[in-house]
Amino acid sequence: MAAAGGGSRADNGYGGQQARRRKGPGALATGYLVIYNVVMTAGWLVIAVGLVRAYLAKGSYHSLYYSIEKPLKFFQTGALLEILHCALGIVPSSVVLTAFQVMSRVFLTWAVTHSVKEVQTEDSVLLFVVAWTITEIIRYSFYTFSLLNHLPYLIKWARYTLFIVLYPMGVSGELLTIYAALPFVRQSGLYSISLPNKYNFSFDYYTFLILVMISYIPIFPQLYFHMLHQRRKVLSHTEEHKKSE
Repeated sequence: MAAAGGGSRADNGYGGQQARRRKGPGALATGYLVIYNVVMTAGWLVIAVGLVRAYLAKGSYHSLYYSIEKPLKFFQTGALLEILHCALGIVPSSVVLTAFQVMSRVFLTWAVTHSVKEVQTEDSVLLFVVAWTITEIIRYSFYTFSLLNHLPYLIKWARYTLFIVLYPMGVSGELLTIYAALPFVRQSGLYSISLPNKYNFSFDYYTFLILVMISYIPIFPQLYFHMLHQRRKVLSHTEEHKKSE
């Protein structure tokens, strides 16, 4: 449930050498996936425009979350369909890995930012929202053009380069937001279950959030260096292909 920051998402079967060696989805599935990725690209563009318009109107970057709260919740939750795509086999990617990556974002959107309203004014929220927005516009554009077999080099380069900044930026925003939520969660007892109860079960959401933060320590470096390795492999292959033409 950690390290969901910008740039950490796998290719999910679109693009790249490994994906090209696999049998792609059928025509109907491809058409559906193109529509899905176009809609998601447009959705995150709406969020980006909303942020810019709110900033220009307010003249400040503080509390911009409220200007894009509804589309952010809708399109981030819409990513849950990616788990279904993997489960149905129309996208050749790990169901477990995809579920982990998607649910971590959905968790932060609903179980932290939505549930702990006091953190919605924190600048850290804007930090991960901006990282997510740029990342997702690039990612869904990458998937769309890959499915159409017309992937511009600029989008491929952005997909495998901008994460170098966006991923740490997103993770920092996520961690700071969870940290800011801790005192409010402790005070309110949000989502916590105390003993005694008829189920003889207890759950401390405050402790759970701390464990989530700790889990970033081993997961973040693994995902980050994996993306760096992917960048070297994909972009070097592209350069070699250009030279051979």
